[in-house]
Amino acid sequence: MRLLLTAAAATLLAACASQPTKSTSTATTPSAKSYSFVADPYPSTYQRIPSPPVVITNATVLDGTGRRLDGAGVLMQDGKIIAVGNDVAVPTDAIRVDGTGKWITPGIIDIHSHLGVYASPGVSANSDGNEATAPVTAQVWAEHSIWPQDPGFLTALAGGITSLQILPGSANLIGGRGVTLKNVPSTTYQAMKFPGAPWGLKMACGENPKRVYGQKGGPSTRMGNVAGYRAAFAEAADYMKKRKGGDTGKRDLKEDSLAGAINGDIRVHIHCYRADEMATMIDLAKEFGFRISAFHHGVEAYKVADRLAAEGICGALWADWWGFKMESFDGIQEDIVMVDRAKNGCAIVHSDSEEGIQRLNQEAAKAMANGRRIGIDIPPEHAIRWITANPAKAMGIDGMTGTLEPGKMADVVLWNGNPFSSYAQAEQVYIDGARLYDRHDPKRQPKSDFMLGQDLLRNDAKQGGAR
Repeated sequence: MRLLLTAAAATLLAACASQPTKSTSTATTPSAKSYSFVADPYPSTYQRIPSPPVVITNATVLDGTGRRLDGAGVLMQDGKIIAVGNDVAVPTDAIRVDGTGKWITPGIIDIHSHLGVYASPGVSANSDGNEATAPVTAQVWAEHSIWPQDPGFLTALAGGITSLQILPGSANLIGGRGVTLKNVPSTTYQAMKFPGAPWGLKMACGENPKRVYGQKGGPSTRMGNVAGYRAAFAEAADYMKKRKGGDTGKRDLKEDSLAGAINGDIRVHIHCYRADEMATMIDLAKEFGFRISAFHHGVEAYKVADRLAAEGICGALWADWWGFKMESFDGIQEDIVMVDRAKNGCAIVHSDSEEGIQRLNQEAAKAMANGRRIGIDIPPEHAIRWITANPAKAMGIDGMTGTLEPGKMADVVLWNGNPFSSYAQAEQVYIDGARLYDRHDPKRQPKSDFMLGQDLLRNDAKQGGAR
């Protein structure tokens, strides 16, 4: 027995002696790689279309910062805005466009679109916007449903849309990640993906989640909705704490999205109609430490306009949609103006429609008219921010686009007149300085692959059917 103990002790001492001594130097200790909740395995492959310099002269310019310049010009070169003003130097190799009698604005940005995920034709085969299999599906990404050949992208381009955020639908409490696109013809969504744009997390309150899941195990009430948000974010907060503490356990895609929102890397966009529910969601955000970028639809946003402004939350709103369900019953046509007029208010005109996106300038014009009716006169140089600078701000791309300032992307629209006229049309649309659409040049009116040949089918049908 004594021999066995002696042998065991010797073995233990040898084992201890073979262990490396703990170094007092931190230089030789490798640091653990921090875990990323927003690593992108599907990165943007967008490449701007090369173009020679372009200068548009002698036009009325609304630059998106609140300025109006008459008889002014814009110079675009190497994909960027180079100069804006009344005395723009013109490179010798520049394409010159006479803007006499016309208006120039930044490219229009739609913060709430379902193009590509609810593509045209509107059939069940193209219905990919709602993963209605569980109340919380934060693991899904709208970009993986996008069909780049949706004809709606190009009809939107003809309306001056240069960038847009594609969101999942509103069936779920937390429906998944949205993605920002450059509105360029492409075969893959990655080639449309806006470089450097943060993701948005789509949430929904009110009637939709309880209607969809009321017969599927819940939630079936608004209190069930809130309990569902809280449970999801509580779990995500615990996951985030463990990951930041060095936990190398199994990756959870749902928790990644929610933790990314809490961490401030993913912007939160909430479909919410009623003022009381917006207040509840603001409190929810404070409970779990995330920030709300914008409330979408918000027909009662005017009731909490001062609070939204104080919290730095934008209202992404319709000009006049209301009354189509109980939670949208108390809408007013002055909603956008009331949100805008609050100190530091951030009003946005959005579409949520494959048709409305083609006329966002006219939707903004409706809001201007409704404001004028109650004695609030909004000049064009301010109203243009509702469809350019403000959505860019809420989407986290305002450092790159949304205004006509030197160094920003040359996303520009040339209009045939005041863009807030009911007769206004986008004549030319530039994305990163390349003229992608020209109303007077059929060669610059792109069609999706799906639409190629459709005119022949229509002609055959008129002549007695396709042969």
